[in-house]
Order: sequence, then C-alpha cells, then structure tokens
Amino acid sequence: MCNVLTIPASYMYQSKSTTIMREDRQLIVLTHLSQLVTLVIGFGSLIVPLIIWMTNKNRVYEMDQHGKNIINFQISLVIYFIICIPLILLLGLGLIGFLVLGIISVIFPIINAIKASHGETPKYPLSLNFIS
Repeated sequence: MCNVLTIPASYMYQSKSTTIMREDRQLIVLTHLSQLVTLVIGFGSLIVPLIIWMTNKNRVYEMDQHGKNIINFQISLVIYFIICIPLILLLGLGLIGFLVLGIISVIFPIINAIKASHGETPKYPLSLNFIS
C-alpha cells in the first residue's frame, strides 16, 4: 500500500524553494482595505499595509505582488499630494487635485479589495513603479 501525501488546496508551493506558502485571500483583501485606516485615525495608509506586506510576503501566496502594488500606489499618492501644495497658488488647481486624489485614495482600495477577493491581481491608477 502506497501512502500519498496530499496538501490542502489552501497551501501552494513557492517555485524554486522548499518553503510552503499558504493562500490567504482574506489577508490580501485586508491589506488592500488597510489603506483606509487614514479615514479613521488620520494616518497610516502607508505604514499599515507596509507592515502587513513585509511580515507576510514570504508566507502568503501572491502577497508580494499585491503588497508592491499597494506600496507603489501609496508612495505615488504622497508625491502627488506634495505636488498639489504649490498648485494651490495657481487658481486653486491644487485644491481640485486634493479632491481628486482623495476620492481616488478611497475608491480604488475598495475596488481592488473586491478584485483581490475574486483572485485577481489588481493595478492602481496613477501608480509609479518604485518597488518592482
């Protein structure tokens, strides 16, 4: 009689490595939604996803790619908000920029959390590629 070791579907092998990575869509969705912590406490939209990504990127399947997308998006938003500050002096264009960026920073984490729950790897708009 031959014993066959079966691995549950929630675990996946990482290529070219002996470590086993687990699939955890809920944590990936939580990482996308953690960007909204700024709405509650006023800061942390970069820090909280960064901590979740750094602690789980080698343990959770596809966390590395989702985390890089989130961090690139958050760093890009910080740069765009800084650019909007001097644009306030130009007929208030900076205020319009703040409004548009604020809406984008709330809507796209929610949309991408829904996409991530369906197994897709979402992309963020206006995101510059700092971490590849």
